[in-house]
Amino acid sequence: MDKLPLADAPADHPPVRMGKVGLLLANLGTPDGTSYWPMRRYLNEFLSDRRVIDYSPFLWQPLLQGVILSTRPSKSGKAYASIWNNDADESPLATITKAQTAAMAERMQARFGDRVMVDYAMRYGKPSTIAKVAEMQAAGCERIVFFPLYPQYAGATAATANDQFFRGLMKLKWQPASRTVAPYFADPRYIDALAASVERAYALAETPPEMLVCSYHGLPRRYLTEGDPYHCQCQKTTRLLRERLGWDEDRIVTTFQSRFGPEEWLKPYTVEEVARLAEAGRRNIAVIAPAFSADCIETLEEINEEIRESFEDAGGARFTYIPCLNDDAAHMDALAEIAAENMAGWL
Repeated sequence: MDKLPLADAPADHPPVRMGKVGLLLANLGTPDGTSYWPMRRYLNEFLSDRRVIDYSPFLWQPLLQGVILSTRPSKSGKAYASIWNNDADESPLATITKAQTAAMAERMQARFGDRVMVDYAMRYGKPSTIAKVAEMQAAGCERIVFFPLYPQYAGATAATANDQFFRGLMKLKWQPASRTVAPYFADPRYIDALAASVERAYALAETPPEMLVCSYHGLPRRYLTEGDPYHCQCQKTTRLLRERLGWDEDRIVTTFQSRFGPEEWLKPYTVEEVARLAEAGRRNIAVIAPAFSADCIETLEEINEEIRESFEDAGGARFTYIPCLNDDAAHMDALAEIAAENMAGWL
């Protein structure tokens, strides 16, 4: 809406934008570039998050600021450079998130007209969540639905995204009413979109894969014992996907990737499991990443390069990576329905 005078306000009161509902999509984040300093800034913000690395800062920060941030930015920069969108000079995650935001805006416009403002933010890097919350409030959003694009809940993903959203609200003199969207790991519309992507990939394959590997980003196993529901939600997503596809249990497996540090993480590890499958005679497999709403470094580089290499080195012949749902129409329809349900009573 345009700026409107406040009811019962003095004649000289400045006009205020009012009346909109904000829908703020949120994802992990991305560095601004692949060179050393942009990578260092991004990794410093990411690895300093106590939701991600919960070791004592007195022990962790000297190690992070010393050895890790001296060496890891160059290594990570090379990995990002191998997948970088050079035309737009941005990471694929940024490109895809923009496309998802545009697709969501089209759906909200068709359903609610101009009453919903759609935008996106990143937990780490730009555009920052705190800045976007302030922009929405200034644009007249009296209510905001915050939508972390993580199907499964984890403290290191959805929770830290929500934390940052609340920090943004804490900085405002006039806070909008707010809601956060719950994980949608078992939503039938999300499962249907996943299943459709698998069916398309199998239909295009010269020979249908013998095994589907559902590779989720990993967490330290300790987080599970401390109450994080992530592992259970991943297992349920895989089970529901298998049931939707009508498959037997021996055609699909749940694994975890992106291990970091000395602790034991959730198992089986994807990089080891694909090698084991090849050694056991499964020479034709497909890999999908149901925990990622958009393709990123963990899928385009880690799965499609490192994990593929592990499979082929162990004797595997055909490796099919099934892309994330990204801005696929069925995926965006599902997310739009979930968003609209979270606006119930507001529009």
